[in-house]
Amino acid sequence: MLDHIVLTVSDTDRSTSFYRAALAPLGITHGVHYEGPHGHADLIGFGSNRALYFWLKQGVPHPEAIHFAFPAESAEALRAFYEAALAAGGRDNGAPGPREKYDPRYHAAYVLDPDGYNVEAVFRDY
Repeated sequence: MLDHIVLTVSDTDRSTSFYRAALAPLGITHGVHYEGPHGHADLIGFGSNRALYFWLKQGVPHPEAIHFAFPAESAEALRAFYEAALAAGGRDNGAPGPREKYDPRYHAAYVLDPDGYNVEAVFRDY
């Protein structure tokens, strides 16, 4: 299991706004802006249940290098993630619904964030 991931983005303000809106339906909130001391990068942290596990930092994005997914508690939360992400400037990369090729009970929605990262939300109905 991973403890956290740091995603390099081209514009931290734009990406913070996008992820703040897109992740809210999943119960994931903006937690902190960490001003990096001694050459450490500034970071924008998101998480839930007092844990920060998704971080953004300024730099050159490489969307082809990573795919990541966040859990959704219900099919409704999955749809809300998708709609919020699109309203916040994301682009459709797969509407909410079952993904039979994985499992008939595996439901997912995919959006491309402002830098082109493929962001997935997953609801497993089992």
